[in-house]
Amino acid sequence: MDKKHEMIGHPLGLFILFFTEMWERFSYYGMRVLFVLYLTAELVQGGLGWSRESATMLYGWYTGLVYITPILGGLIADRYLGYKKAIIIGAGLMTLGHIVLAVDAVPAFYAGCVLLILGNGFFKPNISSMVGQLYPEGSPLKDSAYTIFYMGINVGAFLGILLCGYIGETVGWHYGFGLAGVFMFFGLLQFWFAKKFFGVIGEKPTQLTADQQAEVKNEPLTKVDRDRLIVIAVFSFFTIFFWLAFEQAGSSMNLYARDYTDRTLEPGLAADTFKIINTIITLIPLAVLTWLWINMFRKIRNEYALTVASMGVSVVAIWGLAIWMLSRQYSADALEIPASWFQTLNSLFIVLLAPLFSALWVKLSGTKLSPSGPVKFSWGLILVAVGFGALVIGSMSIPAGALTARVSIVWLCFAYLFHTMGELCVSPVGLSYISKLSPKKFVGMMFGIWFGASALANYLGGFMASFMDRISEQSSLSSFFMIFVIATGVAGLLLLLLNRTLRKKMHGIE
Repeated sequence: MDKKHEMIGHPLGLFILFFTEMWERFSYYGMRVLFVLYLTAELVQGGLGWSRESATMLYGWYTGLVYITPILGGLIADRYLGYKKAIIIGAGLMTLGHIVLAVDAVPAFYAGCVLLILGNGFFKPNISSMVGQLYPEGSPLKDSAYTIFYMGINVGAFLGILLCGYIGETVGWHYGFGLAGVFMFFGLLQFWFAKKFFGVIGEKPTQLTADQQAEVKNEPLTKVDRDRLIVIAVFSFFTIFFWLAFEQAGSSMNLYARDYTDRTLEPGLAADTFKIINTIITLIPLAVLTWLWINMFRKIRNEYALTVASMGVSVVAIWGLAIWMLSRQYSADALEIPASWFQTLNSLFIVLLAPLFSALWVKLSGTKLSPSGPVKFSWGLILVAVGFGALVIGSMSIPAGALTARVSIVWLCFAYLFHTMGELCVSPVGLSYISKLSPKKFVGMMFGIWFGASALANYLGGFMASFMDRISEQSSLSSFFMIFVIATGVAGLLLLLLNRTLRKKMHGIE
């Protein structure tokens, strides 16, 4: 690999995709964090005044559809468009969707959601597919690459939740929705200007060389291919249990943060401590982002000036917004932590822990201590169960049927920490295994199926969250969260039992 076109041992293309995916995730999570809060806010607060049950059901439908359209988007890219064109179409549709969401009208909200759902279908599976194609078959760097890529996802998610959430809750809901679209547009520009950097990677099949076309032609599946597809199916099934629990972050956990958590900080030590902590956790991902951009600038500023220029503008813009937000918080004596802020913890922990997990997978690779894919998945499920266990304990003091309470923020912090560690064992590892186990001609479609499983999980998660009030009234809020402890814990233990069988069907893929 040309040293000029690599960074920290990986192809520079990984970091171009990192920036593109980062701003897409900024837009997605910036909108997602506001979704239920906007729907359930009172009319006088600019919201729609929906019930929590109706809002979480719609949330489930929205996030479910966001993850089911990648099945079709991956198939279209595999057969007709190629990954590059699909990514550009998807980014364009999502930019338009956020522009529509910025309009303060109910029909615009629905129209914007439809555009985001369609755009995500073209974007999401195909950028993940391009990451895998940057590496040769059997490369031990793939797990590490997808973990770094996942870190990019979460830098964007952190900043989107932090800034769109803050602006949406304190300035206006539709300003938050609009801000998400601004940075989605930056992501589109950066990828558009850099598309030639990838050469034939991501091109449609008719533009590939004869040898490359031969690799993706319609040949019968071998027994090894079929066995590996079975493993993908099993992983996809178990990931449903993971995501239906994990995605409570945008629904029941979001409501828990707003209505049941003591978010008021009095002037003095408590408020000052939060200000300092919030400043530090805001500056960490911004520092990572700035360091990456500086290195990209040094390496490709002459060949891809427009790419690094658009990246630079987006970095400066995000710094400006962050400084504005922090200055407003420092000027206030007493503080009420925005309910949306707690979702930044997941992304922050990803940014902090992803390099450690990436280094761990590389160090253990090829040794007897290296955990197999099924074992990593089982760890992820069990860790999510532990996180919900913290919410079970924290909710024990809340009376049955209570609509508000003042529980310590510690329980949410613990939950997000364990959920994040579980996520690092499932999501980036899952992306890597889909890339390694899929027959080449089906890579995009397999990523689509992977996200299809997430679609079902998101819908089920929203459906289950809609029972939050009913279960709380009949039993307790602790009983509601206990459902997720049991579901993910049992699934994790069952997957451990299947480890040996699944490893055999992987036929040497580690």
